[in-house]
Amino acid sequence: MSEIANKILKVGKKSVRDAQKESLKKGIANVYSKNKQLYFQLPDGTITQSVPKEYRWAIEIVDADTVSERSRK
Repeated sequence: MSEIANKILKVGKKSVRDAQKESLKKGIANVYSKNKQLYFQLPDGTITQSVPKEYRWAIEIVDADTVSERSRK
């Protein structure tokens, strides 16, 4: 990888880490996905697959869209 690409990657990684820390500081859970499974990092540091109440509306929308797409096939 070129030197400029490494610098860009380094800045990007730091920006993501800073944004994650800021979210947790504001009481907002970070969301990650691994093998199509969602994981939530809660502000207290806990990692869980239980959907926090603040995210339930989004999960309901995604689930409804998924069901709708499947019924069209």
